[in-house]
Amino acid sequence: MKLTDFDYHLPPDRIAQNPLQQRDASRLLVVNRGTHTFHHTRFSQIGEYLPDAALLVLNDTKVIPARLIGNKSGTGGKVELLLIREKKTDIWETLAKPRRNLRIGTQIVFGNGILTAEVIAKPDDGYCIVRFNYKGTFLTILADIGMMPLPPYIRRAPNAEDKARYQSVYAATEGAIAAPTAGLHFTQELLAELKDNRIETARLTLHVGPGTFQPVKVEDIQTHKMHAEYIHLAETEANRIRSAREAGAKIIAIGTTVVRALETAGITGTVHPYSGYSELFIYPGHRFNAVDALVTNFHLPKSTLLLLVSAFAGKDLIQRAYQEALQHNYRFYSYGDAMLIL
Repeated sequence: MKLTDFDYHLPPDRIAQNPLQQRDASRLLVVNRGTHTFHHTRFSQIGEYLPDAALLVLNDTKVIPARLIGNKSGTGGKVELLLIREKKTDIWETLAKPRRNLRIGTQIVFGNGILTAEVIAKPDDGYCIVRFNYKGTFLTILADIGMMPLPPYIRRAPNAEDKARYQSVYAATEGAIAAPTAGLHFTQELLAELKDNRIETARLTLHVGPGTFQPVKVEDIQTHKMHAEYIHLAETEANRIRSAREAGAKIIAIGTTVVRALETAGITGTVHPYSGYSELFIYPGHRFNAVDALVTNFHLPKSTLLLLVSAFAGKDLIQRAYQEALQHNYRFYSYGDAMLIL
């Protein structure tokens, strides 16, 4: 199976640059895997299409303002860091621009000196390892001087609105560098309405990192290696998911990150508590053990996310669904519209 099998043409004007004023006003394409049919609605009406007594599984990760822009000490040269993950206390794996101009020992100053970083390693994997120095609390400083790490296809600078809107309403556990975007469509009112109609929720945490958004660069997709991402599924939540399945309830993953987390925790066919990193790469041929339906946005061509949804719904059906969305002027990517795959 080749990477070119998962390509499609997307006009640039279909890439959503801003969120809608109302989260659940997004459009929703309902894709039925059994009948191979489509239905167009609004996200606010999702409850009409969910199975009775279903369990929605949410990713409660919270995006940190992980984009930092500073200057090299001495020369003043501009440096941009994207935080990836903390390897040890105050030592972070980052993506740096321009990386080639950074030498081990280089000092970078952020926010008029309230935060500094020293480059301590430049491994062959393309990352840059830095040690931060500061007074106070790191996440508090980030909240003050960091920017939300909007994806590069959003062709504008992040603004104050993004601090709330590039975040789900149930985000709680800080650590992601990109939003689990399927969750952006929910409001607290919609979740309450679903609960009133016997649609329950469970939660887990997957801190979204490069494993989710890094492009696939090899034509033979089986040779692609995922960057590890941290997952935490508490025992209480795993028990709720397992009990729901045993009672015959359908498990609805809210986003591809939830699919990866549940399939990692349920690789034996039964969902168990899980804390640790996962490099699970889901592509066509994967046997799903823990997920019955999926809510997801529309994804980039040749991406791991498009491969995952193609594995879940079938490559041909997903290709038809994307063409259906294009013909009906759906908005694509992070701030775009959504699919419910049943």
